[in-house]
Amino acid sequence: MTASQAPADAPSTSMTPRQILQAMSGLMAGMFVAILAGTVVSNALPTIIADLGASQSSYTWVVTSELLAMTATVPLWGKLSDLFNKKLLLQLSLAMFVVGSLLAGFSHGVGLLIFSRVVQGIGAGGLTALAQVVMASVIPPRQLGKYAGIFGAVFAVGTVAGPLIGGVLVDTSWLGWRWCFFIGVPFALLAIALLQRTLRLPTVSRKVRIDWLGAFLIVAGVCALLIWVSLAGNEFDWASWQTGALAGGGVLLLVAAVIVEGRTPEPVIPLGIFRNRTVTLTTVASLLVGVAMFGGTVFLSQYFQVSLGKSPTVAGLMSLPMILGLLVSSTVAGQVISRTGKWKRYLVAGAALMAVGLALLATIDAQTHFGLLSLYMAILGVGVGMLMQNLVLAAQNDVPAADLGAATSVLSFFRSMGGTIGVSVLGAILANRVASEMTKGLSSAGITVPGGEGSGEGSVPDMSTLPAPMRSVVEHAYGVATADLFLVATPFALLALVAVVFLKEKPLKTTSGMERLAEESGEAAAVPAEKGPAAPVG
Repeated sequence: MTASQAPADAPSTSMTPRQILQAMSGLMAGMFVAILAGTVVSNALPTIIADLGASQSSYTWVVTSELLAMTATVPLWGKLSDLFNKKLLLQLSLAMFVVGSLLAGFSHGVGLLIFSRVVQGIGAGGLTALAQVVMASVIPPRQLGKYAGIFGAVFAVGTVAGPLIGGVLVDTSWLGWRWCFFIGVPFALLAIALLQRTLRLPTVSRKVRIDWLGAFLIVAGVCALLIWVSLAGNEFDWASWQTGALAGGGVLLLVAAVIVEGRTPEPVIPLGIFRNRTVTLTTVASLLVGVAMFGGTVFLSQYFQVSLGKSPTVAGLMSLPMILGLLVSSTVAGQVISRTGKWKRYLVAGAALMAVGLALLATIDAQTHFGLLSLYMAILGVGVGMLMQNLVLAAQNDVPAADLGAATSVLSFFRSMGGTIGVSVLGAILANRVASEMTKGLSSAGITVPGGEGSGEGSVPDMSTLPAPMRSVVEHAYGVATADLFLVATPFALLALVAVVFLKEKPLKTTSGMERLAEESGEAAAVPAEKGPAAPVG
């Protein structure tokens, strides 16, 4: 079997712990770049838009364009990883990220900035899909939990450091907002070099036709739906002809994609993987986690700044309890799963804690003590840390090695799509609730303000310029509206809990994806024996 392979292939199908840690260094550098790109710009966007003389709708598109490109291209990257060299694809995605970052940093108009964010998003989509695929290729499922903590640490550092770095760069006159984009370039180049030196993967290239029509239909359909949920309630009403065109067109494109994917021999998303109960349930749970987690927590920074009157830098630090909870729980749960081989109990406990954390956060207001807030956020972080990464582990453990890329990217895709939908829909709910609460508060205080105060979704009110009576009204409105978001997000977490309860626990495999692929290739080669570029089995 694998022992009789050519020596050149031996290191590829079995890596020592030291080799795995070396390869992980490049993967982690790449993941840090992707996370930093999404967080470092958040505090800088108002300055960027003002400097370029752009409109409020441009503000929305600078944020949305990267998210759209990342979410829509994840399945395609995942499929390509099943067909071509994973290391080369990972380096290509990093190179695209570098190009996008340089274009963004040198932008002198909002059009080029939005285009550069699309390029960045395509690169980030590759990193999101491929990092976990590569990990599954070199690490057996039974051992994957040990390395999940490193992922959690990188996620935590990137999430916390991003807004702080962005704030410092914008406030430093001799640097400025352009360095928010330039700062990721050295990390990306370092990741490319590290991957070249440390990652040893076999070149598995199959002569197949890529399903470009299916890829186009999936990307177009997903983009139409994501553009709809991103702009509805802001640029146009939910009940409007634009909604009909974008939602109806998106659904029709996706129906066409399903028909094409069902007939092509090498689909971008193999529909057969959804016959696997584990993949279907973990996909549903990932979608719901995206809606609940990202949709609920993305507005916490705004709550800290507006309702609690904190600066952007302090607001970034205030999210530490949630990030630390995520880091500790993902690390500890991963170690215990690797030691015991039992994983379902941690998924169930994580989903339950996530629901409890969201329900507790639904009780906050403008007067909530930070100690209580920290406890609620820590509970939410612990739940998400136990749940998010281990959903991927459960799916990767239960699919053929040839479908590892497709299964992993499907989960990442649905989690990202859930997050986009959650942010957009809950953002519209927030704007409407803020507007109604402010109207109520201002009228009871005897203050009349023309136009809707809470309608500006893209901007946070400058609390320092508001008179005291109006400031208290705004603080109360954002406190009540943010609590409502968590209340709306809680049922999605409960549905995710239902999905993971129905998962069937299966023993974690003790061979890596490459070793499993070699075994599967050997079984396939038995009938008929065809010489191909994939590692031949003696």
